[in-house]
Amino acid sequence: MAQDVLTKNSLLDQSTLMDLAERLTLAAQRAGADAADAVAVRSMSLSVEVREGEVESSERSEGDDVGLRVLVGKRQAVVSTNDIKADARQLAERAVAMAKVAPEDRFAGLADRDLLARERPDLDLVDHDLPSVAALEERAKRAEAAGLAVKGVTNRKGPRPPPASAAWCWSPATASSAPT
Repeated sequence: MAQDVLTKNSLLDQSTLMDLAERLTLAAQRAGADAADAVAVRSMSLSVEVREGEVESSERSEGDDVGLRVLVGKRQAVVSTNDIKADARQLAERAVAMAKVAPEDRFAGLADRDLLARERPDLDLVDHDLPSVAALEERAKRAEAAGLAVKGVTNRKGPRPPPASAAWCWSPATASSAPT
């Protein structure tokens, strides 16, 4: 059921971010960049902390971030935003203006296209099943119980002991480059 929620809400769909990265690199070229690349990241996390068998906190966060690097000759600049509705033209123009006044860097440049990966192997690094808060709560309680089962580990009196926690995070990156 949790996976159905993710699918319906399109939280794992990165097409909007990929489109923005492409628009940014094209806007950078129109603004005068000799080359540009962009990176876009969508992240989500869910965590539950338990102390002495009781839930102490439950947190969820989601966010989108995008960065644009532009090169004008051997000068470069980077701009970034977490506003995915930002005007691509304005961001690109700002980055190009910054690059024009940046010092030259003889090492600045995009990687040679022949050196870029053409295929990405499926490394099975992403868990698409968002656990429920109840599942994370149970995991945190089991973690706390396992820790307390170790000889010599106690729930000390006085200052509060650190909580046990369970968390789920997801944060793949999407990149786009414009040709030089």
